[in-house]
Amino acid sequence: MNMFTIGKVAQRALISRDTIRLYEREGLIDKPKRLSNGYRTYSEDVIARIRFIKSAKTMGFTLHEIKELLALRRTSKNTCNDIKRQAEMKLNDVVLKIKELQKLKKALNAMIFTCEKISKENECSIIQFFEGGGDYE
Repeated sequence: MNMFTIGKVAQRALISRDTIRLYEREGLIDKPKRLSNGYRTYSEDVIARIRFIKSAKTMGFTLHEIKELLALRRTSKNTCNDIKRQAEMKLNDVVLKIKELQKLKKALNAMIFTCEKISKENECSIIQFFEGGGDYE
């Protein structure tokens, strides 16, 4: 089995060494074996695990959620339905976030429109809104 230093893993997985160390601390990847000189050594499996983590992060999963997915994957009772439920919860989070962003977009458009129509040379309605502790909801 091929073994790799942290630098080689970082290079092959396209992430930083610090990120690898973070994944170790968070329990997303196993603690590596160490050589007599103290260098960490990793197997090819760690690179595959990091690719899994990166892919899940791209889909919006947090490191905590990814850890849960990995735990489901490891258990013998692992079912697709359990993982599907996790994906459905993430989809619900995304839908809520989109709604929130749509509200924010509408509020920003209104602020810009108001600024263009009402603001005077030295008075900006957007600044006044923020100074007043305005809320866009």
